[in-house]
Amino acid sequence: MNEASNRYSAISIAMHWMMFLLIVAVYACIELREIYPKGSDPREALKMWHFMLGLCVGILVWVRLFFMVRGQKPAIVPTPPRWQHLLSKAVHGLLYLLMIALPILGWCMLSAAGKPIPFFGLELPALINENKELSKSIKEIHATAGTVGYYLIGLHAVAGLFHHYVMRDNTLIRMLPNCKK
Repeated sequence: MNEASNRYSAISIAMHWMMFLLIVAVYACIELREIYPKGSDPREALKMWHFMLGLCVGILVWVRLFFMVRGQKPAIVPTPPRWQHLLSKAVHGLLYLLMIALPILGWCMLSAAGKPIPFFGLELPALINENKELSKSIKEIHATAGTVGYYLIGLHAVAGLFHHYVMRDNTLIRMLPNCKK
């Protein structure tokens, strides 16, 4: 195989790492808000950035899916056992599900709470009618799914490192920019 066929495309690699940085920023905003008192300007700003960056994830995941469907997936060499392939598909599927569902849940949560949905100077329309009890339920689901995201992202990262350092295959190299084996 030549170098081009055993690596993801430059756009796929760029999208992967851009989404990684964006998701880190989303999580950082919601975690860092805790160091400020409720109602304070910094806390409210971090929440607003969490909402806006989360919506960016919700938009860009569709762009990423488009390129994923149109692009070629380079083979892992040497081929891993079937159980690893199935586990990888499951984790990736759940990560994509979270990248789609969490922004929608967040938007619905704000809508049901009767709060504005900020998006870089715009105010997006509510997706559902105001319902404070529903907002609380959605918030719990959103928070739980966000926690699951930590574990899935961790598993994804550990798997990449495991494949690179233990299995010694090209799993990680395929997604790193400008790397040669």
